[in-house]
Amino acid sequence: MIIKKLSLYNFKNHSEKKFEFSPQINCFVGNNGAGKTNILDALHYLSVGKSFLGNTDFNNIKKDEDFFTIDAEILNEESEDIIKISQPKEAKKIIKKNDKNYDRIADHIGYLPSVMISPYDSNLISDSGESRRKFLDSMISQTDSEYLFDLIQYQKTIQQRNALLKYFAKNRVFDQDSLEIYDDPIIKFGTKIFEKRKDFVTQLNPIVQNFYHIISGGKETVSVIYESHLLENSFGNLLKESLERDRMLTYTSKGIHKDDLLFEMDHILIKKVGSQGQQKSFLISLKLAQMSLVKELTGKTPILLLDDIFDKLDDYRVSQLIELVNQENFGQIFITDTHKERTESVVKKINEESIIFEI
Repeated sequence: MIIKKLSLYNFKNHSEKKFEFSPQINCFVGNNGAGKTNILDALHYLSVGKSFLGNTDFNNIKKDEDFFTIDAEILNEESEDIIKISQPKEAKKIIKKNDKNYDRIADHIGYLPSVMISPYDSNLISDSGESRRKFLDSMISQTDSEYLFDLIQYQKTIQQRNALLKYFAKNRVFDQDSLEIYDDPIIKFGTKIFEKRKDFVTQLNPIVQNFYHIISGGKETVSVIYESHLLENSFGNLLKESLERDRMLTYTSKGIHKDDLLFEMDHILIKKVGSQGQQKSFLISLKLAQMSLVKELTGKTPILLLDDIFDKLDDYRVSQLIELVNQENFGQIFITDTHKERTESVVKKINEESIIFEI
């Protein structure tokens, strides 16, 4: 998949910007605040229909404007497609492929897989399990459209069960038969999600370990470990055993919505023992492994978005990362940096066609 052209209108700080890209390496250089990361965010929108920064769509409309649009020409193996994303102030977001609206935005996920590596990835290490679950769900959703459907159904059913638990507590009543209506769909969708998460992490972990070994020089070992209530018990038993606790808490306390990923270095959580450079090397390895696995499972090469990637990496790790890019055929790459000279130096070491845009 190659993005040939990109046009932005009223997107964040860009009134109007147009780009024609290299099929290989594209760099955006400029001062902080110039809007380099916003361009990567627009490319992320093309992939998954939303901001990687977590902003609401309306907040991405340029100040004092009524809409934003992102247009792109994308070359895939069979044809050339036009993707258009528009967000008016007073209406819902629309994503079109070749002038045809998607019935559901979820149907677009997986068309243009992407992997973003940015300073914000540090949240994956420092934040709660929710951010790591979202990351895991995002990875799998780009490879499996049925997974995203199952996840949406599971989340809806959990919300309904929780609402009923709150109603019971508020009105001092309880009807177990009414509550058990939700058991079957929760077990059905939750178990499918659990199995796919477990299989995905099993495939991901050795790839992360390999990339980290290359980038770091093999000084320490890392692991990605899947943690879930379902590893020790069936979902049906979990719901039965936690019923009284759920009534007291007024929410569903056990299930795959409490899953987590443990990131370890030498069998200790990396957030406790890893330096900034080690943590960044781990996160880069994690994202490159994601890219490799998505490519293997879908047959599509994701676009690689590298935001301020060289910060906090020493020269050795930068050189190893460059060597990886040379060897692994990562497809189309987009890079932001504040130092034009550094970018030019790095790009020269990568034997690919490149374009540098000054923002």
